[in-house]
Amino acid sequence: MLGLNMKKIKYIALIICFLILVRVIIVFIIRAPSYTIQTTGKLYIVDELSSDIKVFDLLQGKELIEYPIKAGMHDIASLSDQNRIVVTNYGTQEIKGNSITVINTKSNTVEKTIYLDEGIRPHGVVFIPETNKVALVTDGGNYFLVINIETGIIEKKIKIEQRGSHHLAIHPNKPIAFVTNSSAGSLSIIDLELDKLIKIIRCGKGTNGIDITKDGSEVWVTNTKDNSINIINTDILEITDTLNSGKEPLILKFSIDGVNCLVANGIDGNISVFNRHSRKEIKKISIPGKKTLVEKILYHTPHPVNVLMHSNGLYAFVSNSNANKIEVIDMKTFELVSNIGTGKLPKGLAFIE
Repeated sequence: MLGLNMKKIKYIALIICFLILVRVIIVFIIRAPSYTIQTTGKLYIVDELSSDIKVFDLLQGKELIEYPIKAGMHDIASLSDQNRIVVTNYGTQEIKGNSITVINTKSNTVEKTIYLDEGIRPHGVVFIPETNKVALVTDGGNYFLVINIETGIIEKKIKIEQRGSHHLAIHPNKPIAFVTNSSAGSLSIIDLELDKLIKIIRCGKGTNGIDITKDGSEVWVTNTKDNSINIINTDILEITDTLNSGKEPLILKFSIDGVNCLVANGIDGNISVFNRHSRKEIKKISIPGKKTLVEKILYHTPHPVNVLMHSNGLYAFVSNSNANKIEVIDMKTFELVSNIGTGKLPKGLAFIE
């Protein structure tokens, strides 16, 4: 009898092991990245924990090269000449970053590292159109900087006078910059001709993401702790509307035609699509991993943290940091149509033709 029971136990154990193996294989297959589209250009992906930048060819559907960069990279921007990208080296908890890295996209080499003041922690960065300069904001000291990439010289250094300076946008037609301050829950407005702060607008709690409409008439900012979006009229420099968003709205970006705005809701694990003119949410794009028990078993919990538009207006790219993937959205149907495998904790994105 004892021998019979031992046989049953072994048989049951084998079945359990087999089922576990089947589950592991299924999960591995489902979680594996699958890039299935073809479009032009190259995507530059900052992997924060992997401490590298991956370059993915969107036409060939393959990774071209990896750049090992300093630990604690945060944001990335492509210069208007399409020959360079710039990465901010924010640092880690232990080490305060104080530099930006310039990568030449033609030769695929790190061209230079430009060092800033000690402990300044550069964060968000954007290029200044039709120049060889970038503007960036720092978490250490909370400064707005303009840096000449050719000379490495800091041409402007303006005190933001708020805490937790995070991201920024430059007005397309006026010499004005807008800076979000997450700790202060505010928006700083800087006159680039007078080189000074001209106004602070109180927003919601945890002001973070920012984008400006193509005509420059509106700035939209996310408030991560209030789950809201403030809309600022750039003529009167006042909040004219506040929209409810999903939980933890992080980055937002307008579509290339300017009609819609995509918002990455970190905690909800989805993307809200707002019509700019009606101010209504017209769609919520779900990323697999949160809806049902089966999804939770098969997928990583989604955590979208960034959005980038392809210049042709056909696709949007979303950094899904928990899953180590870039999700690809069809901008005509607002559906997920593909994804790209990355290193650990993908965040910053830049596009080069």
